[in-house]
Amino acid sequence: MEKEIHPKNLVTLSEDELRTWSQARRPKIDANDLVNEKYQLAEELRHTADGKKFKIITYGCQMNEHDTETMAGLLMAMGYEETFVDTEADLILFNTCAVRENAENKVFGEIGRLKPLKHQNPELLLGLCGCMAQEKVVQEKVLKTYPWIDLVFGTHNIHRLPELVMQAIHSQDTILEVWDKSDAIYEHMPKSRKEGVRAWVNIQYGCNKFCTYCIVPYTRGRERSRTLESIVDEVKGLVEEGFQEVTVLGQNVNDYGIDIGSVDFADLLRAVGHVEGIKRVRFTTSNPWNFTDRLIAAIAETETVCEHIHLPVQSGSNHVLAKMNRGYTREFYLQLVNRIRRAIPNVALTTDIIVGFPEETEEDFLATLSLVREVEYESAYTFIYSPRAGTPAARLEDPVEMAVKKDRLQRLADVQNQISRRISDRYLHRTLDVLIEGVSKTNENILSGRTRSNKIVLVDGPRSWIGQEFPVEITNGNTFTLWGQRVEEKSRLAE
Repeated sequence: MEKEIHPKNLVTLSEDELRTWSQARRPKIDANDLVNEKYQLAEELRHTADGKKFKIITYGCQMNEHDTETMAGLLMAMGYEETFVDTEADLILFNTCAVRENAENKVFGEIGRLKPLKHQNPELLLGLCGCMAQEKVVQEKVLKTYPWIDLVFGTHNIHRLPELVMQAIHSQDTILEVWDKSDAIYEHMPKSRKEGVRAWVNIQYGCNKFCTYCIVPYTRGRERSRTLESIVDEVKGLVEEGFQEVTVLGQNVNDYGIDIGSVDFADLLRAVGHVEGIKRVRFTTSNPWNFTDRLIAAIAETETVCEHIHLPVQSGSNHVLAKMNRGYTREFYLQLVNRIRRAIPNVALTTDIIVGFPEETEEDFLATLSLVREVEYESAYTFIYSPRAGTPAARLEDPVEMAVKKDRLQRLADVQNQISRRISDRYLHRTLDVLIEGVSKTNENILSGRTRSNKIVLVDGPRSWIGQEFPVEITNGNTFTLWGQRVEEKSRLAE
């Protein structure tokens, strides 16, 4: 019998032992293990909040943004209306992220800021939910230090929000209901989507990878896939509502279907991509560890799947990758990039990179810089390592000074910005298909759209263009944004 390995001991394993442990974490296929239930709000909870207003403050990833859409839909089904003004709200929820420590500090800072508002309006309900709520240390901190929080719930029991709100209304104590896991997926929960052009669709929940720095497996639980039929039905419904683009979401979308046993992520991309009326399909996030040739073929051969792949590398050093338990080497990653680019020549690659991981040497960091130069990402999300209590990496000694880490982050940013600018310059005077998503965040008189490669393009035009896809000639650009003119519009003005 193989020795049982606890996640906290991962940092002591060799690279080969880490990969063996990762593979062993893949879930056993059992068709009866997961329950898909159709959600239905209890009739006695409808209209219980008529005339009341809610506000949700969201931190973190697209998964959290999508959870917020679901929670907003549940509250609206109760009769709540949304507001963006603190003093108008009868319920304020903090949908939190636990990936980095500064996000946690920001949340508690905001909770402290609202304490006077709670004194002014004792009927105001304050709630904490999301990944932070899954952590025992956070639950204890709320009960001890922030007793004016009325409600705490986690990522596994979002469907219980209406019942929990009613409990909080009738209780003087903090209502705390955080499930460690869930073996059910609730379909057809109401959602309030913010955009009318793009939509996010969850295809799976949880993660089995146990990267040593990551809290997600502990806050989101094991991987659980929705059925292919339910996902396709949701996308068909979105098309009927007028949405043009969908992004399928998962902590590791490549693992979709492993727990089901009859489909995989390549099957799902083809099925969603062939839904009549959908113009664009995107996905996030992928782990390089199991990015298969079958998946690459599905992306290349499905016309609606965009030529943009977010492929987190985290480090270019094999030493650091092994300590992170990423399950692949630098050489494997670069071979994967080459296979992707051979099959999809115009693909745009983006990534995530962590600098300053415990025991990262200057040689390790230089290996990351050289990988970035070799791959030439369109853009990269870069971070200084942030230890999270309860993860294996948090137990590692870290002799690298913060000043050194900040210097490395800046050097990495300088290299990536130079690459991003060169790539932006290559787009000049080219004509690209742009889907107009809405008005610019910085200028309401300018429209903002996106290319298939996920580049932001600003266009001067009427709001009636929102939701349309048309060719745009790129006339200018900087490191992160392009400017352009609709080809037909340019021709008309020339006449």
